[in-house]
Amino acid sequence: MGNSLYKKVGLATLIMTASIFASRVIGLVREMVIAGIAGATGPVDAYQVSFVLPEILNHVVASGFLSITFIPIFSRYLAEGNEAEGWQVFHIILTGLGSLLLVLISISIYMAPDLVAIFAPGIDDPIFRAQAVRMTRIILPAQFFFFASGLFMAVQFAKERFARPALAPLIYNVGIITGGVFLSPYLGMYGFSWGALIGAFISFLVQLTGARRIGMRLSINWHVRHPDFKTYIFLTLPLMVGATMMFSTEIFFRIFGSYLPQGGIAGINYALRIMLALSGFFGQAVGIASFPFMSRLAAEKKIDEMNRLLNNTIRYLAMVIPFAALIMVLRHEIVAILFQRGKFDTAATDLTAGILMFLMVGAFAFTAQTVVARAFYARQNTWLPAVFGTIFVAISIPLYIFAVRIMGANGIALAISVSVTLQVMLLFSIWNRQNHNKGSISVYIFLLKTVLFSILIGLGMASVRSYLAKWIDTATFLGRLVVVTAVSGIFLVILVIGAFVLRIEEVSELIRRVRKMIGI
Repeated sequence: MGNSLYKKVGLATLIMTASIFASRVIGLVREMVIAGIAGATGPVDAYQVSFVLPEILNHVVASGFLSITFIPIFSRYLAEGNEAEGWQVFHIILTGLGSLLLVLISISIYMAPDLVAIFAPGIDDPIFRAQAVRMTRIILPAQFFFFASGLFMAVQFAKERFARPALAPLIYNVGIITGGVFLSPYLGMYGFSWGALIGAFISFLVQLTGARRIGMRLSINWHVRHPDFKTYIFLTLPLMVGATMMFSTEIFFRIFGSYLPQGGIAGINYALRIMLALSGFFGQAVGIASFPFMSRLAAEKKIDEMNRLLNNTIRYLAMVIPFAALIMVLRHEIVAILFQRGKFDTAATDLTAGILMFLMVGAFAFTAQTVVARAFYARQNTWLPAVFGTIFVAISIPLYIFAVRIMGANGIALAISVSVTLQVMLLFSIWNRQNHNKGSISVYIFLLKTVLFSILIGLGMASVRSYLAKWIDTATFLGRLVVVTAVSGIFLVILVIGAFVLRIEEVSELIRRVRKMIGI
């Protein structure tokens, strides 16, 4: 039975890792399409601002945390052979919070002009405001589809069905891309907004059919006094009202970006998607894979083993740091290769590349937060990360204000990286004190060693890039591609040699996994 369990976890991890990788790739394709059609301009800024209010509503009903809070409740009923009661709780949550969300969406659509003015305080252009309001109203209904889809996905996860949930982010992004390509010639950036709504609706239909296949029969249930509905609210409430790192980042770069010149918000968004593609591929996949194991160890009260798993996972995730250094060196070439076409010109490339350098400072923190936070969730402690995160977000506001005044868009990127890094390190230190993690000292030493090694290899790669730029025309796509390929190849060789000399076992393990994946 043990081997069977591990095989199931391994299969689930493989499916979700493939989904995450594909969604990150198609997410970059989405940004490439937007950049080519609209560049880094005012309408793209308005499009980005239009997601602030929908993001807040999505956060209020904790759509992104259903796998953490609802699955354990539903799974318990399955284990007890009382699936009917599990479906009752499911319908209570869908009815109660779904109705609340519909009311909030309706109010938000009506009050959109006033709310957009609050969330884009630096913009006083009436055309910009009108664009942002109209796109906000188009996107808002999608939040109900996200919430319902999240519940449909959660019950599929609980019943060990992963294929359809894995399609959700892909369908959504394809919807945005399709809407932009076919509707933007007639509707401009509004085409992307309609694409987002259509993508969310199609994803909803796919997850609805998936949930029906495993026994769901939709019904309305207002029994909100059910004990497990109260349990769900108790576990989810801190996630609803708390300001998580990812949520605050998505909101703050848009709010403070409204004080930037036209195109500033767009530039931050393009750079942020590149950084998240790196950290998400490492961190989100590992977080999903490690959470079931951490939950089991927490349930068995094997805290020492849990500490060991957490420490080893963070050491593995530290491999993001040298890759972040590489991207810093090749930032201009990478941005140009991905985005510089159509209306995305060299000025937009320079803007985005500068922002990307400062965002890469926080790449490891974004990667590690998925695992550190899940360690608390595995012990059914959702309150501490939420309260701590909210306090830290509030404290970071003066940093954003100071940074945007001094450094503009680069300052917002640096504020994001600094606040995220400090928050993760402090959260990890709280975990260590509460759970007597004696191995944490070796983790800190390893991180310091990795940072120093990454600085040295980054300086070396910068010299290599400068030398190649003297002989290769980096103003052309082919020239940029040659430089990126050559520098990356040399980087990988030096990384392997350096890891061998410094006895960094995580690099060797990463290479073994990659070789196994590609069949070498």
